[in-house]
Amino acid sequence: MRILVTGKDGQVAQALAEQAKGHELVFAARPEFDLAQPATIEATVARVHPDLIVSAAAYTAVDKAESEPEIAMAINGDGPGVLARAGAKIGAPIIHLSTDYVFDGSLDRPWREDDATGPLGVYGATKLAGEQAVQASGADHAVVRLAWVYSPFGNNFVKTMLRLAETRDALNVVEDQQGCPSSALDIATAILAVVQRWQQDGATKGLYHFAGSGETNWAAFARAIFAESARHGGPTATVTGIPSSGYPTPAKRPANSRLDCSRFTETFGYRAPAWEDSLARVVERLLVQA
Repeated sequence: MRILVTGKDGQVAQALAEQAKGHELVFAARPEFDLAQPATIEATVARVHPDLIVSAAAYTAVDKAESEPEIAMAINGDGPGVLARAGAKIGAPIIHLSTDYVFDGSLDRPWREDDATGPLGVYGATKLAGEQAVQASGADHAVVRLAWVYSPFGNNFVKTMLRLAETRDALNVVEDQQGCPSSALDIATAILAVVQRWQQDGATKGLYHFAGSGETNWAAFARAIFAESARHGGPTATVTGIPSSGYPTPAKRPANSRLDCSRFTETFGYRAPAWEDSLARVVERLLVQA
């Protein structure tokens, strides 16, 4: 299939570039493709004429979004709708990636797709608007919510922890936020499972959650990163867990970002590995690269 992937330099796009053997991937990025400029979106879809679209580009500066709500909405909210409608015109289904930030984090169990949304900040609100725009576009679609994404690529929590440990012996990390760390390499595998289903018999249109199997908190995640790093002779640091109030940020984070991914597994036949196993592979790769 010819697949148009937005967000050329993003973690998921780079993971797809490694794994999507047998497909023709066309990556779209600024300035030729700009989610804040509808004309560039329509022109790109018309030029590439893809069989399928992976909508991975987004405004992801969670804290900065609080002071830039208009541009965040243009990129996260309006742009995906334009992209999906352009795809619908040529019969191209869309896999649109969203986020756990559409929830307020108040539940004491993993979030299901039919749970009520309630974003705590601009980023989550704009991503929710993007979901709704894709769902209303008329395109065949799979909206997939992700959480706590990391990888060997780009900027992410795992790479930040390893970098900080190169110059600091001790770190304070928030421990009252729970989630499911998700390797972009696993996310790419999940996306390709959706693509395969579309190739075979048409994927089930709908909303899905996908994340690493198991759960943890940020402080425990950091300790696991350093434990893996130590196994390979890499940088380590002592981690002290602190409450979110001890690390104030412009945007409030959900206390519970755990996602129930059973619908995705049942529909597409793929379940992410245990997050600890995926983390081990990414940390080893990062240390080898270093």
